[in-house]
Amino acid sequence: MRQARSAESGSEDDGPTDPARWRRETGGVLVRLGVVVGVLLVAGSGVFALNHVTAPEFSPTTNEIPALSVEPASVEPGTNVPGNATVAGTATEGDDEESGEQGESREPEQASVRETLRDWAERLGPELDVPPRALVAYGLAEISVRQSQPSCRLSWATLAGIGRVESYHGQYGDAVLQDNGLPSEPIIGIALDGSGDVKRIQDTDGGKWDGDPEFDRAVGPMQFIPSTWSRFAVDGNGNGESHPQQIDDAALAAAHYLCRSGRDMSSGQGWWQGVLSYNDSVEYGQRVFAVADSYASTAQSLG
Repeated sequence: MRQARSAESGSEDDGPTDPARWRRETGGVLVRLGVVVGVLLVAGSGVFALNHVTAPEFSPTTNEIPALSVEPASVEPGTNVPGNATVAGTATEGDDEESGEQGESREPEQASVRETLRDWAERLGPELDVPPRALVAYGLAEISVRQSQPSCRLSWATLAGIGRVESYHGQYGDAVLQDNGLPSEPIIGIALDGSGDVKRIQDTDGGKWDGDPEFDRAVGPMQFIPSTWSRFAVDGNGNGESHPQQIDDAALAAAHYLCRSGRDMSSGQGWWQGVLSYNDSVEYGQRVFAVADSYASTAQSLG
């Protein structure tokens, strides 16, 4: 991740690298089980090309894998927002003011909520080509910030759009998103060691999350670098732990990141500020917009 201000005026927050920001300058090569997998993103876009190689290689113009490519929406930043969809048909207007208290005590961990979301995700997932387990995570994150930050008005569809562009919902390459919310193969980025076009980010976690005691690497389905994860880490599934590879934790951390500073993600200005702070690339934002809008439209059509 480059050491620069985020897309928000006056902000010096680093995105979850912002979490994808490093990939605009690295080519986004993911490391899986010792095999370097080339994840090539066009200007941070999330257009993937897979190359099993012995050393990191990338090309800023590779976009030959139709199943993983995302066509950017023809929309200008700061104007429109994707279609608004809510989990299981519920409203996004804060679930009444009484739900708006701050803190992690209101995280939606109740079995009844999860069961409702599971039914919703099982019905909707095949229509969207999204693993139902990922949809549950995005839905839980929406409900959580609706309770803790009701003015944010973040939709699961935006989180799903980011998850799609970042890691194909935790199933990049040969990975499978498991019932426990972990990908079957850890998602770990290349070393941000300053070589080539890669930005240099010295290790900040002692290799705890990325296995590298010398340089940081982006990790997990929402692609957080360790330094940002240390600030936004949260327990999204109620198991008493927070882990960047676990999709409930990662999705909720991403939601908190997007909703910070009182941002309203239902407004054109707020949505674009949030997504561009995640990755300061207009094309990236347009790709997330396209996916989120498609997901929301499909969900709305199904009722």
